[in-house]
Amino acid sequence: MCRFLIYKGRDPILLAHLLTRPEHSIINQSYDSRLRIDTRRPMNGDGFGVGFYTRDTDPELGDGPCVFCATTPAWNNLNLARLAEKTKSSMVFAHVRASTAGVLSETNCHPFTFHSLMFMHNGQVANFHRMKRKFASHMKDEYFLYVQGGTDSEWAFALFLDCLDKLGVNPCKPVGVNGFGHEVIRKAMLLTIQLIKDWSKQCAQDDVDNQEPSLLNFAVTDGHSVIVTRYITSRTEEAASLHFSTGSKFIEYEPGQYKMERRDRRQDVILVASEPLTFERSDWVTVPTNSILTINNQTVLLHPIMDEYYQIDPSVPRSSNFAASRGLVSPIVEPQAYTNVNLPPLEREGRRRLSLTA
Repeated sequence: MCRFLIYKGRDPILLAHLLTRPEHSIINQSYDSRLRIDTRRPMNGDGFGVGFYTRDTDPELGDGPCVFCATTPAWNNLNLARLAEKTKSSMVFAHVRASTAGVLSETNCHPFTFHSLMFMHNGQVANFHRMKRKFASHMKDEYFLYVQGGTDSEWAFALFLDCLDKLGVNPCKPVGVNGFGHEVIRKAMLLTIQLIKDWSKQCAQDDVDNQEPSLLNFAVTDGHSVIVTRYITSRTEEAASLHFSTGSKFIEYEPGQYKMERRDRRQDVILVASEPLTFERSDWVTVPTNSILTINNQTVLLHPIMDEYYQIDPSVPRSSNFAASRGLVSPIVEPQAYTNVNLPPLEREGRRRLSLTA
């Protein structure tokens, strides 16, 4: 399936430090299939997208993010590499796609946006083709009409917008200095998951031969707070992989080699990723299955999602077979251990950093 990456920092970062320069950057993850166990779709080559917020307070620009997406593979897009070398932001969403629902089109590329909000998904809504009518009939017309593509992910975002609206927050209004607030965004996300879960159960009763769980790794931000979930509708299976890293600075200590620097206890830099960007095991913390992660004021909060799929005893093992079969399990990478020489590296395409500055 897909991979996504989130950066939130006190200071803006050059997008190249996230997208192109690291040896295991998210662009490299789009063609590096060594960590994908799913042999049916061994690459994330069905388009990409990057969204970021500017720090400019010019009212003409509005408070929404700027998004660049394309249906070409991320490793084969020279414009992305050029933009990454000249763009800085303190809030970045990036996504590389391996489609499970919807055709190859820009309208199906993540991240999706609605005014100030931005949303990504890694996973799948099980039995979505049976649930689509429930999605449509539940939400207000303005969110139903918002959907332009055919992915379960965009419909999930529209459902989230409707949940946020029903909690008393109008997603169309400017967010203000502190955003909508992380608590109400988290409530809307949990309500979205609850509805999808309930509809999945209803559809599963009508289709006993298709009992796959839903994989709901969602990420949403209003430009201030960030909410990310790692969730699966199962008590026995692992969700799609998710990791986070915090520190004082994300530095390049050798060409292509990065690490999270920690000079004090501050969390000036926060990264959340489907796959780690660095080869330092101590840099990354695995988000537990069926948890919701909140970033508020450069502080990371982790809460369990306590429902019928929650395991009270964290020592109870979960199987990774289902997530692995979908290419969604990503171990901590080892240096020099993952490169597939049969795939064309970026150097052969003339898109390394040196070629851009020559």
